[in-house]
Amino acid sequence: MSSDVLNNERDVTGSKPQTPQNIENNLSKDTEFINAKSYLLTASTKTGLNLYDHLAKVLAKVLEERPENVADVFEDFSNNEKKAKFVSSVDTVQNKDDKSTEVALAEIQEKLFSKGDGEDADVEPEEEIETPLPNLMELCYYFEQAGIGLNREEVIRVWLALKNLVDNHPLQHVRFWGKMFGTEQNYYVAEVEYREGEEEEEEEENEETHEEDTTEKDLDEEDEDAEIDDTPKPDYKPPPVIKKEDNRTGANKKTYFVCNEPGKVWVKLPQVTPAQITTARKVKKFLTGRLDAPVVSFPPFPGNEANYLRAQIARISAGTHISPLGFYQFDEEEEEEEEAQRDNFVENIDFEGIPVRELIDPSLSNWVHHVQHVLPQGRCTWWNPIQKSEDDFEEDKEEEEGDEPEEAEPEVGPALLTPLSEDAEVENMPPWTAKVSSRLVPQYSIAVLHSNLWPGAHAFGTEKKFENVYIGWGHKYAAENYSPPPPPAVMEEFPSGPEITEAEDPTPEEEAALRAAQQEAEEAEEMEDDEDEEDEEA
Repeated sequence: MSSDVLNNERDVTGSKPQTPQNIENNLSKDTEFINAKSYLLTASTKTGLNLYDHLAKVLAKVLEERPENVADVFEDFSNNEKKAKFVSSVDTVQNKDDKSTEVALAEIQEKLFSKGDGEDADVEPEEEIETPLPNLMELCYYFEQAGIGLNREEVIRVWLALKNLVDNHPLQHVRFWGKMFGTEQNYYVAEVEYREGEEEEEEEENEETHEEDTTEKDLDEEDEDAEIDDTPKPDYKPPPVIKKEDNRTGANKKTYFVCNEPGKVWVKLPQVTPAQITTARKVKKFLTGRLDAPVVSFPPFPGNEANYLRAQIARISAGTHISPLGFYQFDEEEEEEEEAQRDNFVENIDFEGIPVRELIDPSLSNWVHHVQHVLPQGRCTWWNPIQKSEDDFEEDKEEEEGDEPEEAEPEVGPALLTPLSEDAEVENMPPWTAKVSSRLVPQYSIAVLHSNLWPGAHAFGTEKKFENVYIGWGHKYAAENYSPPPPPAVMEEFPSGPEITEAEDPTPEEEAALRAAQQEAEEAEEMEDDEDEEDEEA
């Protein structure tokens, strides 16, 4: 029997023999059918419907009614089927339950995972674009080795939220500062630097000029009131207001944005003033999570929770932001200046890294502070408070020739890039705790430092990489329980004298004697007047 006869031979059922090629074709058709059906069964993310069930119901409706010219009215059947499934969110009998906070937050954060306009995942960029967005997942990997930081899902949401911040603002540098806990909501803090020459500086200048104009108007009104009112005023003069540091300098060198949850709107915190920092050192408050919440404390805090949060960020950054020795260096111009006046540094390109064993040395001489120290005045650079009152002193020089204003002693603090070995102890406890992330595999471990002065502040270092993060309540360590400071001493009263001393009421006898004396004086005056008139007539 020839091969042609075998190929054309059919089995008893009348079908062709199952050759390997036929089997492969059938399998491919079945796969295509399964893929096509699964695609039609894909549910919509908005309505939850799928095309397969929708077509089945529409075709069943068509076969049931059998209209004429079904091809022309097929779209109407499809629209009617969709309208029939519509359910109003408000019922006349009973309203539906409101969405839970988790569902509402998930809907907000869903926008983080959607692509922006003009973005396409299939298109690969020809050149690498420089972006200020940090590689937060890499930093999370290092902190995770030491058991510090946030979980990976939360870090991804924060990373995408930082991407939205970069897309909406002209920023030059962005980093995740940390997370501040609150009683109602938490704060995610982003530390940023604007590009030079942006509108952000102009807006702040306009605000300052507006404040100056308002203060001048208030002073003019006070002068007018003083001309009208002749009542005596006290001689007490309040101490001069310490001038706040300019933008991009001192405690206001960085700008900070906060949000309660990744996906919500980023809010820029205002600049910090010396009065806010000095008052924040005297109080201890829990954050609520609402930036407009009042800060009720003694002494009174000059501002709301946004200002208090900004003051705490400045204090924590100045005390806990550290870097390996040699990673930063001063410019040649900065080296010529005094150590206390240095406020800028650059990254050292020739930095070769420090071994982990040396980074965890108990002396901590291989770590330095790369944020300026905040002086007791509330500024990073000392400002002379008497310089504004020199003009007034010259005007009053004639009246007070012998009195001279006392010169204020300038405050001095640790210079920039000061080693951690010079940090003061915290209640007989070292200010930092250094350790390795793992002693089982030391060749792959990293150096980790924990701050004992500000619990929640951490830093890691390995080879040429390091980072700082803060996750806590924003409270400084205190060995004893916090007790508010006592109120100030009562001011001395005005010295009492005969001019202001209240006289005792006279007795009836004294009043009668006084009236008699007054009558005699009047009679004597009348007699003198009569005698004068008689002399004139004569």
